[in-house]
Amino acid sequence: MEQNTPITVAAADDHPLVRAGIAAVIGAEADMRFLGEAADGSEAVQLYRQHRPDVLLMDLRMPGMDGLAAIRAIIGEFPDARIVALTTYDGDEDVHRALEAGARGYLLKDMLRTEVLTTIRRVFGGQRAIPAPVAARLAEHMPRIELTEREREVLQLVAQGLSNKQIAAAIGRTEGTVKVHLKNIHEKLGVDDRTGAVTTGLRRGIIRLER
Repeated sequence: MEQNTPITVAAADDHPLVRAGIAAVIGAEADMRFLGEAADGSEAVQLYRQHRPDVLLMDLRMPGMDGLAAIRAIIGEFPDARIVALTTYDGDEDVHRALEAGARGYLLKDMLRTEVLTTIRRVFGGQRAIPAPVAARLAEHMPRIELTEREREVLQLVAQGLSNKQIAAAIGRTEGTVKVHLKNIHEKLGVDDRTGAVTTGLRRGIIRLER
């Protein structure tokens, strides 16, 4: 690509104001051009196919096909796609999942005004771009010890306030099995009780409180 050719950028986010804000920031830069926007993951995949932007900013939490699924779909079809994950969460699990899906950068939405341009230029230049606070959060939890899918499910139900008996009924297992899962969860997260497990799970992005 010629040096004087602007970096083309697109954005996928389910909030119109966020998309408008990104478009305004990009539009003010002489070396960038805003190509288009999408409101969910499916639209993001179609947007990429149609316009092939140099850099795509992708919200991770969107209705229907979420950002992670959209990143995987785009990378599966276009392995060289440069995608930056956007989120309001800085949990290390979010970062890991986004990078594993193929994202080359990661931005918190409150960093959009201060870091988005630097991040776009770095990712366009072939570098990874992870802000220092996010990188520090990653380093806190290395080596990474993952919860199993069942353990995530149990922890999510704990966060919803269910008792062991209710959780057992929900997952079709015995209360004894639920207690084993909880013991493993506590050990992996380095906590002593249910409250600590939920707090840590939410902070790290392992589970979510439903909107």
